[in-house]
Amino acid sequence: MSQDILIVDDEPDIRELVSGILSDEGFTTRVASTGEKALEEISLRQPNLLILDVWLGDPKYDGLKILELIKKSNPDLPILMISGHGTVETAVNAIKLGAYDFIEKPFKTDRLLLVVSRAIEAAALRKENRHLKEGALPPQMIGISSALQSVRKTIEKVAPANSRILMMGPTGVGKELAAHEIHTKSKRASSPFLVLHCLMDSDSSLDDCLFGAEETAESSRKLGLLELAHGGTLFLDEVTELPLESQAKLVRFLHEHSFKRRGGHQKVTVDVRILAATKRDIKVSIDAGLFREDLYYRLNVVTLSLPPLKERLEDIPDLVTYFVERLSKQAGVPKRQFSEAALVLMKTYKWPGNVHELRNVVERALILSPAANDATVTPDELPPEVRGETMPSSSQNTTDFLSMPLREAREYFEREYLLAQVQKFAGNISRTATFIGMCQILQKNCQWIPVGYNSRRFKKSTF
Repeated sequence: MSQDILIVDDEPDIRELVSGILSDEGFTTRVASTGEKALEEISLRQPNLLILDVWLGDPKYDGLKILELIKKSNPDLPILMISGHGTVETAVNAIKLGAYDFIEKPFKTDRLLLVVSRAIEAAALRKENRHLKEGALPPQMIGISSALQSVRKTIEKVAPANSRILMMGPTGVGKELAAHEIHTKSKRASSPFLVLHCLMDSDSSLDDCLFGAEETAESSRKLGLLELAHGGTLFLDEVTELPLESQAKLVRFLHEHSFKRRGGHQKVTVDVRILAATKRDIKVSIDAGLFREDLYYRLNVVTLSLPPLKERLEDIPDLVTYFVERLSKQAGVPKRQFSEAALVLMKTYKWPGNVHELRNVVERALILSPAANDATVTPDELPPEVRGETMPSSSQNTTDFLSMPLREAREYFEREYLLAQVQKFAGNISRTATFIGMCQILQKNCQWIPVGYNSRRFKKSTF
């Protein structure tokens, strides 16, 4: 998306000249002749860059005063000061007040374009640096499984379009990460990617976060995420948690592409791509009267289902390696490899918490392990639930086991072990048999492996 630049100068010729130069370079431009008009334009929509004349012919709203006012409420907005009567003292004052740079009139076109590009780039780098410090998500999803490859193919198709996408999947499968990847592969990649977590304690604060609020006696104007994401993408995480009043406002925005801040009367028009996600069954929420059906149909132009970790177990080694690298930098813990036995055991676990749970398991092993830095992580260092130690205590199975004769108990354990191995190798009987070295026993027990297990049919003729 093109960058939005507001040009403020009391001379019509200068306004039109600068606007024409920037428009020819692909920028979107707006103009204002007075400081008051400039503040009004910024209140309607914050630009990506402000080009501001020092002398506007109005002592109440001269350029330096406007600069000071804007920097108090919009500190991230880059401002380029221009003047035909500039002095070193004026330039120094402008920089001290927060201006990015100062250019004297008349200026050369190349000089103007260079400074404009650098100002926008510097503002983008500041935002990126802030996101990195806050622990931003990695730029791409990790894994080579067929389930993840299918998601990637869908993303490649839908990312360049401007369509809304509704992501479905349980907690921890990477819905926000998928949204981030859609944004980076879209035409909006150079513009903001912002996230609103819709599960908040206060409905009013959520509404302000989304739509913003006008200035009051107690507080200054607050820009909402819809406004801050202009030209880019806004991801609504757990969208079914939005209160019904906010849902109604969002429906109106998706229809009109404009909204009013709380306490405001002017409509704010923005260009934002909306991506949404939920872990819930939306149809159930609609039937319960908790989610608007018209909002569902506006958001659900394309549906993207994210697979749980138990459906992409072959990605676990790559994910573990990634988390070890990341955690060693963030937490200062030594890098350690996970043993093959530990990885095999992790592939047999169901992972109800998905990738989030896997990350916690890796972090726990790195931090709590007393082993030497160069030692591999063994199965004993994994949590009890991953090792399967909690399974026998679920009483019904334990009771059945204790009532069995020795021969039946042995066959019971053999079946459970083989089913776990089959799951670990994603249903590949040959690889399972090779790994455990027990082709005959596996062949004998194929009769109890469920037909259609992991979307395959297993028969004795496999061998």
